[in-house]
Amino acid sequence: MFLKVKLPWNVVVPAENLDAKGPMLQRSIVIRLLDDFARRKATKDLGYFLAVTTLENIGEGRVRENTGEVLFPVVFSGITFKIFRGEVLDGTVHKVLKHGVFLKCGPVENIYLTCSKMPDYRYVQAENPVFLSEKNPKIEKDVVVRVIVIGTKWLEAEREFQALVSLEGDFLGPVSCENPLD
Repeated sequence: MFLKVKLPWNVVVPAENLDAKGPMLQRSIVIRLLDDFARRKATKDLGYFLAVTTLENIGEGRVRENTGEVLFPVVFSGITFKIFRGEVLDGTVHKVLKHGVFLKCGPVENIYLTCSKMPDYRYVQAENPVFLSEKNPKIEKDVVVRVIVIGTKWLEAEREFQALVSLEGDFLGPVSCENPLD
């Protein structure tokens, strides 16, 4: 799910990047904010940081005595992406294993669909392994699959989420990309 957030942030600008001209200072702050935002990647509470949309406020800078850098408190609006238990997602299969498949959805790359949560599917070992069903389209690499999230886990060291998903429910499974009006 995409979330619109308003965040306070501290931006540290090296002294050599400071210029008395307002637009150049603002540019340095924005560039540093974007770098910090991208480097931070994600948080447990907000999910993955995707975009800064609006710079709301730049506070008064405070010089750090030891380094000469200037710390500016800023407030900005942005977009984040976080998955929640019970949410229905469309993910793309990127790895097929004997006991399930791994999907990607947006910035989340570790979404696991175990074979025990794929009713009517059976694993078929081949050069390109697949899960086959008599009733439904096959699940293989690069197929888009609609799933429901049954659990999530935050990994602090990697700054990323993992999710466990299922096909048990209505309207879940491989998604046809064909236009039904054709």
